[in-house]
Amino acid sequence: MSDSIDIEVAYALPERQVICALSVPSGTTALEAVTRSDIVSQFEGLSLDDNPKLGVFGKAVKPDHVLKAGERVEIYRPLLVDPKEVRKRRAAEAKERRAGE
Repeated sequence: MSDSIDIEVAYALPERQVICALSVPSGTTALEAVTRSDIVSQFEGLSLDDNPKLGVFGKAVKPDHVLKAGERVEIYRPLLVDPKEVRKRRAAEAKERRAGE
């Protein structure tokens, strides 16, 4: 059995994305992988302080999630707008349009 596994760490902005492939020791956590990737240094304003939101292939995981070979750790940005509020606003606008017809 190998002492290391191959994984990826990803972060994206609307205009730019970076995916870092790296080999890490077995037992590495999601947060440790992000730290090892040094992806934070490539994006101004990105910080791992204050409980970063992480995921593996679109599913949220805790920073202490132990990675398996082939997994991709994703660093999530905070939401700018609450999705529920956006849906409510769209529904209200659609209701107004129907009432005006």
